[in-house]
Amino acid sequence: MHLRGVVLPGHEVRDLWVRDGRVTFEPVPGAETLCDTGWIVPGLVDAHCHVGIRYGGGDETREGAIAQAETERDAGALLLRDAGSPIDTRFIDEREDLPRIIRAGRHIARPKRYIRELGIELDDERDLPEIVAEQARFGDGWVKIVGDWIDRSVGDLRPLWSDAVLKEAIDAAHANGARVTAHVFGEDALPGLLEAGIDCIEHGTGLTDETIELMVEHRTALVPTLVNIDTFPDIADSAGKFPVYAAHMRDLHRRVRRTIADAHDAGIPIYTGTDAGGSIHHGRIADEITALTEAGFSPHDALGAASWHARTWLGHSTIEEGAPADFVVYPEDPRTNLATLTTPAHVVLRGHAYPRANPVTAHR
Repeated sequence: MHLRGVVLPGHEVRDLWVRDGRVTFEPVPGAETLCDTGWIVPGLVDAHCHVGIRYGGGDETREGAIAQAETERDAGALLLRDAGSPIDTRFIDEREDLPRIIRAGRHIARPKRYIRELGIELDDERDLPEIVAEQARFGDGWVKIVGDWIDRSVGDLRPLWSDAVLKEAIDAAHANGARVTAHVFGEDALPGLLEAGIDCIEHGTGLTDETIELMVEHRTALVPTLVNIDTFPDIADSAGKFPVYAAHMRDLHRRVRRTIADAHDAGIPIYTGTDAGGSIHHGRIADEITALTEAGFSPHDALGAASWHARTWLGHSTIEEGAPADFVVYPEDPRTNLATLTTPAHVVLRGHAYPRANPVTAHR
């Protein structure tokens, strides 16, 4: 296969070839030209995605999980960090036509402090280090814990874990070669998680100047999932029994783009994630990239957060000699026209091309 176009993040028109599923810049005799113009982007990354959770809730079937992965592929998301799934999706690894998945095992939470039956629920927080180590061995280098959730006894978001057990648990993950990320909506759980050495924060709507400074100090990554945060008003509307919590969620939503802009300005590494699965449709990576530009990112930086920077962060290659041929071809420069992200001309995964005849459905 032969392609010619602007290879991002660069600006030059280049020729590249695909041979045996890998990129080469050396001519391949007899290669068929897939395109002779376009913008070639390293495969997009949804770094917070739940293949295996049915839209609307519950465990997805095997066939449903495959359909979710196909939707992500068609949107150009060729690398997924599955930030918690109730089912084992390793059967997807057997499919050459589906995205690569980096798994974080199952969510780890406390009873009645997360979505029912979705994660592992610990009656005694002292079991957290052992369960984290177990999930570290089961996953693909990541563990996902629930950092905060509504505590109905007080009617607002509250941390699930003590600072001491968080430190022990995160150390246990690191000892098993895994990084740790945490679901965090509010303010109170962040200091303990960051001081314990957590590697990433999901959502991060409650970041303050102080915790942004801590994230910079510890080089903690952030995946803000802005398309999910846009559901906060609906969550608040459904929480009539908990007016303090509802007001808190509305306030977090109101200031989220300023919060993420402050984090970006401070130099926190930020990557795209849609939180697809459950209440968010799959295939919305283009919407998340656009949302980052609404939070002050340049289109170039927003695309990088969904492509070359995110791939490097997760230990995967971009478009380079000998790398797996995972990339997306667009008819226009997506940095100057974000709308083109919904109309990839070609998706190339493991060296196989998947033409895109119709635009990806947008939900914003």
